[in-house]
Amino acid sequence: MKYLFIVQGEGRGHLTQAIALSDILRRNGHEVAEALLGESDGRETPSFFRDRIGCMVCPFDTLSFRYMKDKKQVDLLGSILFNTEIRQLGRYRNSIRFIYERICRHRPDVVVCFYEMLSGFTRFLYMMKVPFVHIGHQLLLNHPDYRFGRGGGYEMRLLRLHAMMNNIGATRSLALSFYPMRDHEEEQIMVVPPLLRKEILESNPTEGDYILIYMLNAGYEEEVMAWHRRNPYVRLYCFWDRKGAPEEWKVDDYLTFFTIDDTKFVRYMAGCRGYVSTAGFESVCEAFYLNKPTLVIPAHVEQEVNAADAVSTGYGVASDRFDIDRLIAFMADGPVDNSAFRRWVDSAGEVFLKQLVI
Repeated sequence: MKYLFIVQGEGRGHLTQAIALSDILRRNGHEVAEALLGESDGRETPSFFRDRIGCMVCPFDTLSFRYMKDKKQVDLLGSILFNTEIRQLGRYRNSIRFIYERICRHRPDVVVCFYEMLSGFTRFLYMMKVPFVHIGHQLLLNHPDYRFGRGGGYEMRLLRLHAMMNNIGATRSLALSFYPMRDHEEEQIMVVPPLLRKEILESNPTEGDYILIYMLNAGYEEEVMAWHRRNPYVRLYCFWDRKGAPEEWKVDDYLTFFTIDDTKFVRYMAGCRGYVSTAGFESVCEAFYLNKPTLVIPAHVEQEVNAADAVSTGYGVASDRFDIDRLIAFMADGPVDNSAFRRWVDSAGEVFLKQLVI
């Protein structure tokens, strides 16, 4: 069968999910014709995606988050106002037309959408008959048994609305989950394992002498530096996507910043004592799979839901800032048994082939 991917480029998780699924499909004799990548303002697409996805990557303009002045928290109102400007709507209309034309050119059997909102609008507006399968952890918000993200505040309502809009046009929704749940057949929501890359699945974890940090938003730099000044002899390696930053910035012998490098990140993940990150789903799953004690620091309401879900597994703890002391205290309790999680992740190949060979 022939597949076409549409991938949201915000963050790293959707990119690595697409790489993992591309590997699964190709190993089983299928073709990924092209990956359409939604690029937002202010982000650089990591080179590892183009190097590893195994097909042509075609970018298009998509919706962008706006951030508060501290560069940490998402400005929800600012994001809405920015993305609904007439100028932006014109760009998105052009992107929808572009997506439609690429689908018509390749004539795939299935379009796979990694939480990219404009993909569903394309199918809806052009009344396309090709099946669209949507993939994302956020799709669990539409599942009646999912116990997180149920608050009544305006941010939580907006989050659920955002998840619903990202699911427009879906023939089937594959909701990535930390743990098995029943499928919600009425809404065609199937609960599936995380999609982890083979580099993670094949890693041999060891316990090194350092803590690994991944921060998508550069505004957290000062919190890391402040903790480092108080704890100058705890070794920290940080990965970030600051535009224009050098590939390696060695602050001193115990603190180093790296720009995102996929191969290097996997190596440092496999060898760390513990892991600190904003609460993106994918890298947290990677840490859990490698049995790394994890501290999650949510940067916006979606990540607050992810953080609560992640903590419920017992594999990590949460904080509202880079309080690495909390991670160290958690590590002192000793390792947890992640064997059930590893079995769930290891079933992904079989599960996704069943769902995607339509």
